[in-house]
Amino acid sequence: MPRKLIKRFMPKPEKIRAQKSLGFMASHLADPGLWTLTRTSVSGAFSLGLFVAFMPLPMQMLVAAFFAGLLRVNLPISVGLVWVSNPLTMPPMFFASYRLGAWLLNLPISRHSSDGTLDWILTHFNQVWPPLLLGCVILGASFALVANVAVRLLWRWHVSQSWNRRQSSRLLPSSPKKNNPDD
Repeated sequence: MPRKLIKRFMPKPEKIRAQKSLGFMASHLADPGLWTLTRTSVSGAFSLGLFVAFMPLPMQMLVAAFFAGLLRVNLPISVGLVWVSNPLTMPPMFFASYRLGAWLLNLPISRHSSDGTLDWILTHFNQVWPPLLLGCVILGASFALVANVAVRLLWRWHVSQSWNRRQSSRLLPSSPKKNNPDD
């Protein structure tokens, strides 16, 4: 994988440890294990970030950071992937999650009225949250699994391509030495 490119943009653990604004968390965030770029840490970070992105939670970045530390996966990648759910993508993600959950629970899909979205959500919250939560968990887990497998396969493919390039460059005949009359 593009390890050098990613490392260029990631902060150094020493700089994080020196941040006084992070307080007691600075020593935990400076753990080098949270910043490594290995196949397992990156694929786990993709899984964690995408799963948390599908959860209808406030402060998703803090949740992803907490679980990245707990599961010892790459912190910046897991926190960055939470931004898959942004103000533009949240409505379709949550609507698809709600539809999936309603279908699995065999519930009719509640129609939303035109008198105000927040009022409708507050009055119909008890009917909406079970299918929404079920759909979010299923879609989040599905995307997390697909991302994990895809990252692992891409990582292996990249490593094998690298090995093949090195092996073929070793097998090529070296350039002949020029005869130097001074020898």
